[in-house]
Amino acid sequence: MRNTMLIAGKEFRSYFASPIFYVVTAVFLVITGFFFALSVTRPAADASIRDLVSVSQFILWFIIPALTMRLFAEEQKLGTMEMLLTAPVRDTEVVLGKYLASLGVLLAMLLPTAYFPALLYWFGSPDSGPILSGYLGLILMGGALLTVGLFASSLTSNQIIAFVVGAGIILVLLFIDAVGGLPGANPPVFVQRLVAIFQYASIRTHLADLSRGVIDTRDIVYYVVLAAAGLFLTVRSLETRRWR
Repeated sequence: MRNTMLIAGKEFRSYFASPIFYVVTAVFLVITGFFFALSVTRPAADASIRDLVSVSQFILWFIIPALTMRLFAEEQKLGTMEMLLTAPVRDTEVVLGKYLASLGVLLAMLLPTAYFPALLYWFGSPDSGPILSGYLGLILMGGALLTVGLFASSLTSNQIIAFVVGAGIILVLLFIDAVGGLPGANPPVFVQRLVAIFQYASIRTHLADLSRGVIDTRDIVYYVVLAAAGLFLTVRSLETRRWR
């Protein structure tokens, strides 16, 4: 655990030493702030962050691969990956350390958005349930997608390729539920079951429930399993490099 925290601390500090973090955070806050202002100023607007959560999931599609693309790709490009893999640390500790650092950065990006619900409380009396569950959904989704970006970064020494691969996988996870609209009326039973699987695999499906204030264990399990799968694949990817 000590090695994991040392790696996490080193990576976390490196984010704040790079202008990428500040540029990405600024872009995220400007876009989310714009859509939040639109959502609360339209006629018959409700005091909620549902639109903010909906927009944030698509913005994070771009931001998360940008945050994670350098974590392993840069190590490979600079030739420090071999030193890292031969150091007295386990692959699991390396992966968890980099993951915790990126998760801390994501939380640091989301923290300023607390200003938006604070405005709702200042000018009205919003329901706290959907606000809290909406942020819970963003954190769970972001934490899961970070592992996708980590896995993509472990596959290549090129940060651009890592970004494209990570963004591509996330895009599939976002819109895989669209397959449910392809079968015609009264499809066979096996097709219905396949469609149900695709719909469950969609990130949007689970985040939509949480943004409405509905906390379902199936949604939480989905994100936890997705994060565990991403970390597992990243560890396996690093292990294969030992044999190259």
